[in-house]
This record gives sequence, C-alpha cells and structure tokens, in this order.
Amino acid sequence: MPWDVIIPIIVGLVCLALGGYVGYRYRRDIAEAKVGRAEDTVRRMVDDAQKRAETIKKEKILEAKEEVYRIKSDSERETRERRSELQRQEKRIQQREEIVDNKLMAVEQRESVISQKLKEADKLETAARGFYKQQEEELIRIAGLTREAAKDEVISSIEKEARRDAAVVLRDIEQKTKDEAEKRARNIIGMAIQRCAADHVAETTVSVVPIPNDDMKGRIIGREGRNIRTFETATGVDLIIDDTPEAVILSGFDPVRREVARIALEKLILDGRIHPARIEELVEKARKEVDTKIREYGEQALFDVGIHGLHHELVKLLGRLHYRTSYGQNVLKHSIEVAHLSGMMAAELGANVTIAKRAGLLHDIGKALDHEYEGTHIQLGADAAKKYRETNQVIHAIMAHHGDVEATTIEAVLVQASDAISAARPGARRETLENYIKRLEKLETIATSYDGVDKTYVFQAGREVRVIVKPEAISDEYTVVLARDIAKRIESELDYPGQIKVNVIRETRATDYAK
Repeated sequence: MPWDVIIPIIVGLVCLALGGYVGYRYRRDIAEAKVGRAEDTVRRMVDDAQKRAETIKKEKILEAKEEVYRIKSDSERETRERRSELQRQEKRIQQREEIVDNKLMAVEQRESVISQKLKEADKLETAARGFYKQQEEELIRIAGLTREAAKDEVISSIEKEARRDAAVVLRDIEQKTKDEAEKRARNIIGMAIQRCAADHVAETTVSVVPIPNDDMKGRIIGREGRNIRTFETATGVDLIIDDTPEAVILSGFDPVRREVARIALEKLILDGRIHPARIEELVEKARKEVDTKIREYGEQALFDVGIHGLHHELVKLLGRLHYRTSYGQNVLKHSIEVAHLSGMMAAELGANVTIAKRAGLLHDIGKALDHEYEGTHIQLGADAAKKYRETNQVIHAIMAHHGDVEATTIEAVLVQASDAISAARPGARRETLENYIKRLEKLETIATSYDGVDKTYVFQAGREVRVIVKPEAISDEYTVVLARDIAKRIESELDYPGQIKVNVIRETRATDYAK
C-alpha cells in the first residue's frame, strides 16, 4: 500500500483517538462538577434541616415552658380563690354562730323573765280563786240561790246573749254574702257581655230583586202568566210585580224558600232564557246552592263556638237558623252569642264549659222546624236533640231555657240567663210588624173610645192621630180638652219612641139637594 494512503489513515486514527480522549475528559469533568454541586446542595439542605430542627426544638421547649407556667399560674390563682372563699365562709359561719349565741342568750333571759312572771301569775291566780270563792259565797248568801242554780242562771243568760249575737252575726253574714253574690254575678255577666259581640239583622218577609229594565217584567210574567205561575209553584213564594221601577218583590214567610226564589230569579234574569222548564231547572240549582250555604253556615257556627262532634243533621238545622229571625234578631247569631255567654259564665263559675256552650248553641234549634211541624220551638228542639243523640244535660237545658220546666243544672240556668241577656240588651231586637200593627190599632181604639168621636185615622207610621168628631156632639172649645185627654191617655197606656201628635178635627157641613 502506498504511504500516501497509509499516512492519512494513521493521522485520522490518531485524531480520532485524541478527540475521544478529550471528550471523555470533558464529560468526566462535567460529571464531577455536577456531583460536587449536588453534594454541596445536599450538605446545605442537611445543614438547613438541622438548623430548622434546632429552631423547632427550641420553640417547642419554650411553648412547653409557657404552658407549664400558665398551668402553674392558673392552679395558684384557683387555690387563692378557693382559700379566699373558704375564709369568707368561715367568717359568715362565725357571724352566724355569734348571732345564734346572742339569740340563745336572749331566749334564756326571756325564759327567766317568763318563769318569774309565771310564778307571779300562779300567786295571783291563787289569790283570785280565794277572792272568787268569797264572792261566790257572798252572792249565794245575798241571792238566796245555790251554786248550781246560780250556775244555771248564768249559763242561760250567756246562752241567750250568745244566740242573739249569733243571730246578728248570721244576718250580717247573710247580707254580706247576698251582696257579694249579686256583685259577683253582675261582674260575671258584665264581663261575659263585654267579651261577646254579635251582629244583628232586621226581620223582613219580602226580598227585592233588581231587574235591568221594565221590559224584563213582561218576560218574567210570560205568556198568559205561565212563567210566574211556574215560578211560584216551584218556589212556594209569591212574586209581586207592580209599578216599582226596575224591581220585583218576593214575598214569603219562609226565609229559606225566599232565598231560593231570590237566587233563582237573579239567575233567570242574568240568563235571559225564561220559560217553565228553565225556571224549574234553575230553582233546583238554587235549592242545592242554598243547601250548601246552610251546611257552611252551620259548620262556621261550630267553628266560631269551638265545639265538635255534632250530628250532621243538627249542623244543617243550625245553618237554617241563619235565615230565621226573631223580633228582628238573627237566630243563628243569637244562638252563637248565647253559646259564648254561657261558656264564659260557666268558666267563671267552674261549671262544664262544653255542655254550656253546646246547650247555648242548640237552645233555639227548634225554630228551624217550627214552620214545618206542629208544636213549640222548645219541644221541637228537644225532640231533635233526642233524635240525634245529644246528652240529657243539653236536652234539659233546651227544655228549660224559657222556664217551661224547672232548671235543675247550673248549665241550664246559665243558658236561660244568657238567652235573656242576648235578647234584652239594647239593639239586639226590635218590635215586629205584628206589634207595630197592634200599637196602631190601640191608638185608634183609645181615640174612638170617647163620646162624640166619629172616625179615627193613624198617619205617618203612628206619629199622628187624626180624630174627626161629630159637630153636633162636641163644641169647638171641647176639642182642645178632648185632644189633651187623648194625649194623656196615650202617654199612660202605650210605650213608643219619640212623640205622637193628636189632631182633633170638627167640621160642620150643610148639605141640600136640588130637585
């Protein structure tokens, strides 16, 4: 092989070997430098960890010392407080012991004084007995009576005096008891009335139904009156159509039927289709609606009074009382008021509040039936209560609330008193149409009872009486006397609000006929 080829190869190999060696030394130096740096880092971390551990150790030791100091301080403070409390208690005990010792000394002194006084009393008693015996012997000698006779005489005199004093005391006690009972009863009744308030409505036998125009009256009457006849037959209420503008009148004594008729007529007017079949349909719907309202009124009354367990038929009868009035007073409102009054007074007197409320609510239940059955509302109410299994106490209170039977329970007495309170208090009732008519008739009767009176008329709802006299029987001067006499008699015989004007009229007429 030629040298010009071998020499470059040798040179290349030598260069390659030198480069490998130089690279090896370079990498080794770099590795040794990295190892040195890592060792330095590890040494620094170890040193830092040791320093941190030393710091934490010192902090923990310091905290432990502080905790020990705090515990020691708390213990010492608690010990001091307990020692102070013990000292205070010891001081109080010493003071109490001193007080007790002083009281014992005072008691001993009082005992000594009392003992001395007892000895003196014994001496006085002995002397008094001797003196009493001497006086007794002297009295026996003077009166000529033996000891037993004198004793009987003294006892008799003392007994008479004691009986007289006892009678006086008894009379005073009875009077005080009576006054206190009356005062207590007034307070109970007054408080019950004050705590109870009820609404009242006016009694009426007619209902006015507004209509949109007078043309509706003809449609309500119908051809040849068939609509009005069907309506009256279905409802049992008279339908009055007169000259009153834009209104018709429903007249009937049964308020429930009148309410059914009112609702049905309003529905018919609103619907506009008025014919016999439609009338019967809406009347039936109105009747169901009123039945629902009746049940709701009864349930509301039970809720207001706070009683439960009443038979559902009695609940319906209670609801019917909403449409029933007595002397202008709504009977359901009246019954609720009586129940509240009875319950309040029963609570004050310690009676059975539940029985009193129940009897008060049901006392007029017969008024829901007196339009349909024969008998008084008391008997009808008691029969209904028996039928629906009410207790004997409630039935007895119903029967006794007007005094038809004697009240034998305190609840019955309370219901009787509550009924009278509710009916008699101002504003609860007003006079009925019958009483009003009777008063007008009485006015005419009083005026026509005088001689010479021809005719009598009452005007302005009983506010004016016009008396027409016979001119040949009464003179002009006597008319003044007659007016005053009639007015005086009205004042004495009638009760009325306001004043009544009496007009006596004397008129002379001359009549002739031309033939």
